[in-house]
Amino acid sequence: MGKLSELPNIGKTLEKRLVKAGIKDAEDLKQIGSKQAFIKLRLLEGDTCFNSLCALEGAIQGIRWHNLDCETKEELKRFFDSFK
Repeated sequence: MGKLSELPNIGKTLEKRLVKAGIKDAEDLKQIGSKQAFIKLRLLEGDTCFNSLCALEGAIQGIRWHNLDCETKEELKRFFDSFK
């Protein structure tokens, strides 16, 4: 179990938001996955953005979200767009 802020893309602010949504540590995030974590944030805050979704996926993969492959970004975009 590591601190969320030790993962790529997760700063102190996002870490606090995730904890407030019930995701306490890196293991919780990896277990729940980026999409379910996004849903929890979205339900809590109402305005969670696409970049946050990408940041969560990048954190789970251990990379900066800018380095997600195109296929993953497209899949995440379709998922995000389903909330509009």
